[in-house]
Amino acid sequence: MAKSPTFSFPEMNGDAKLRELILYISARCESDPRFGATKLNKILLFADFTSYFRRRRPVTGVEYMRLPNGPAPRRLKPITAEMESVGELVMRTVQDGKFEQKRVVPLRPPNLSLFSAEDIAIVDEMIHRCWGRTAKAVSELSHGIAWKVAGDREAIPYEAVFLSDEPLTEYDITRTHELAKQFGWRTV
Repeated sequence: MAKSPTFSFPEMNGDAKLRELILYISARCESDPRFGATKLNKILLFADFTSYFRRRRPVTGVEYMRLPNGPAPRRLKPITAEMESVGELVMRTVQDGKFEQKRVVPLRPPNLSLFSAEDIAIVDEMIHRCWGRTAKAVSELSHGIAWKVAGDREAIPYEAVFLSDEPLTEYDITRTHELAKQFGWRTV
């Protein structure tokens, strides 16, 4: 029986983890002149989906949705608005050349007890990969196959991280035929 796609992991307390990662990433990226809300949501996306690819479990377990400029956590805006209303962060508008940038400024330290060392290492790796890049450049990185599997505002399954739109190599084709013969798969 085929397994249903996974859109979120409710048992992971994702909203709480998302709150703390918002603070953590924003604090770590404070000196990145190109850091803003777009880069924040892409770092969250890359951390969750990279973690799922490597370990079969994300860092936060929150649901992501397709937006015109790439995937984003579905609850990012409501959670940041709530955090701002209770004084955990402020949103500042900063001019970055001809663009306005929404910067998340943390007003309290994050609670990292919700995360493993491996979780934080993956988040730090994604921060490093995105450091200094423009929001547009980071956003373009998020337009891979996972983004393409969902319609506008639809949830993106975590399993989409295993899909590729790279052209098949000769090895891929040969190996697939070998496996089909070995396991009795029907070929077209």
